[in-house]
Amino acid sequence: MQSDRQRAYDRGSTIFSPDGRLYQVEYAREAVERGSSTVGVRTIDGVVLATHRRRRSSLVEPESIEKLHDVDGRLGMATAGHVADGRHLVDYGRQYAQRERLRYGEAPGVEPVAKALADYVQESTQTGGTRPFGAAVLLGGAVDDAPSLYELDPSGTPTEWRATAVGAGSEAIRSHLEAEYDREVDVETGLTLALRSLAEGIDRDLTASDLALASVDADGFESFDRGRRQRALDEAGLSRAS
Repeated sequence: MQSDRQRAYDRGSTIFSPDGRLYQVEYAREAVERGSSTVGVRTIDGVVLATHRRRRSSLVEPESIEKLHDVDGRLGMATAGHVADGRHLVDYGRQYAQRERLRYGEAPGVEPVAKALADYVQESTQTGGTRPFGAAVLLGGAVDDAPSLYELDPSGTPTEWRATAVGAGSEAIRSHLEAEYDREVDVETGLTLALRSLAEGIDRDLTASDLALASVDADGFESFDRGRRQRALDEAGLSRAS
């Protein structure tokens, strides 16, 4: 049950409680924790993104559940949490990248896009009549042969990571990443690490049908089809019948 003090401050996203907390932002983080398990791994030559696509029913077409997105041909984005909020942030990221390309004649880097998204998300925590976005974002790319991976949480804080996870089971996934991550891994090895880490955070076997997998390197964003996802699972020693 909520205390009387918490109830007095949790109805507005712009009001701090006496102990300096924004309860609506904390609730948004809870929405992220209930989202699909999502992993990002930075390698020496790119970034790997992987997510478990949870289905409400076996009748749902798994390919219709979009969790990994091409932002600008050279950047990839993964979302966890409220699906509609995540799609809105993806659209904003695409629009920002397009504007920057038109303005400067070249594609923007990972950091500028991440910080522009962070500023946009943060506005919802100081504007009356809005609520925080109930989604977290992993944004990765390899611009100028310099791979980068950023996480944005519902508070609008951008953080650069070597490897991280958001969504359900993120603590268990990060623990596995912390134990197994090596800065010198390449994309192929990063795929195996991402999948094995993802398997630590879910309560069922990974299958190619319920997995979304992509890499972003100097050649751009590549989303893997079902056959390529199955091969990646085989190479990671996680192969199961789909």
